[in-house]
Amino acid sequence: MSAALTLGKINALHGQVQLVGSKSLTNRALLLSALSAGTTTLHNILRSDDSKVMLAALEKLGVKVQVDPQEDTTVTVTGLGGTFQVPAATHEQPLELFLGNAGTAMRPLCAALALSTGCFKLTGEPRMYERPIGVLVDALRALGAEIEYLGQEGYPPLLITGLGSTSGATTATSAARNIEVLGNTSSQFISALLMVGALLPYPLIIKVKGELISKPYVKLTCELLQRFGVEVVNHDFASFALQPQTIKAPQQYLVEGDASGATYFLAGAAIAGEITVYGVGQNSIQGDTKFIEILGRMGAYTEIGPNYLRVKAAPQLHGLTIDMNDMPDAAMTLVPMALFTDSPMTITNIASWRVKETDRIAAMATEMRKLGCAVTTGDDFITVDGNTAECAERKARGEVPVFATYNDHRMAMCMALTALDRKITINDPDCCRKTFPQFFTLWQEVAQFANEA
Repeated sequence: MSAALTLGKINALHGQVQLVGSKSLTNRALLLSALSAGTTTLHNILRSDDSKVMLAALEKLGVKVQVDPQEDTTVTVTGLGGTFQVPAATHEQPLELFLGNAGTAMRPLCAALALSTGCFKLTGEPRMYERPIGVLVDALRALGAEIEYLGQEGYPPLLITGLGSTSGATTATSAARNIEVLGNTSSQFISALLMVGALLPYPLIIKVKGELISKPYVKLTCELLQRFGVEVVNHDFASFALQPQTIKAPQQYLVEGDASGATYFLAGAAIAGEITVYGVGQNSIQGDTKFIEILGRMGAYTEIGPNYLRVKAAPQLHGLTIDMNDMPDAAMTLVPMALFTDSPMTITNIASWRVKETDRIAAMATEMRKLGCAVTTGDDFITVDGNTAECAERKARGEVPVFATYNDHRMAMCMALTALDRKITINDPDCCRKTFPQFFTLWQEVAQFANEA
């Protein structure tokens, strides 16, 4: 755990921010490059804890990854032209892969290894063992994979014996295989299946049972697959169909800036100041770019360019009641904004927060109450009112809240917004290494701090 960071009162955010690469795109592109036929040079990859564990896993699986000596955000991946082949890894001596708390590594690698040759043990941090994976495991078992839970049923760690090593391996056939997958826990389960479905020797139809959350992330997966030459038929997110296909290396691929990471700077500018973020824009395939539209609804001035987003503060921000099922990560940024809105913020349809890096509904409620906010929560919603007498009294007394971050990068980045209201302290700010290691450096570069006595 890193030392605490104290931020003085910030009057406004002003300036420009060049975004780091998207975590979601980085780990997807790394895996697809490894499975593709050919060589891919990826530019602007995210260098963080999540991408670090993915890169380490791929190299341990025999994938050649070459980092540009002049620019470590550029890597060249020599694809395998199919699944991983590690026949020396047996049930008695599996190849162990440590994946930290990276869902974007654990879920798709689980699917890819289930189709591969060899036996693999997937481990991670303690919190990863509390994040469900049973829906994906059930789907892969239906395809013939052998997967064992090494701890609690439905959760990692896992022992996977790939289809290439078992009698479950299936020869090519024209008959489609149908599987049904619950859509209300994590969209990463659908994305994981889509990323490897083309490598099966038969057509695959994935039917979504119930509501699919985070649809923009599944759309992102489909669009990235298209860049790698894989066609996915999307039946309005109710089902998906893939034919057996070769994943083709695109030779060059530029990873977009992190749209989720952009939300903190844009929200800060909506509160006070003006910020332009570069690396995402009107042609982005990331759903979280639509966060800027929410800021516009709240009253901020917004502009979307080909490769930038710009927000300028308005005289007053308005509270909203809003369904954020499609943008659960960006939704967190709205919570501390309740300190600056003329009415409460209510964020609904966010049950997935409960099974993220921490229970984010509970964590947000606890931390916002330290400011004196009135908070109401349920299984899938949170309401925060920052216009309370207690909130004003604590601020007037000069109290400096100390925020816990729960080893959750988004908690740390979200609570930085409260410094636009008063002096604060954030414990373990380095938890941002998971997805945005440079966050607090960039944050302080664009912050205009109030003069303190």
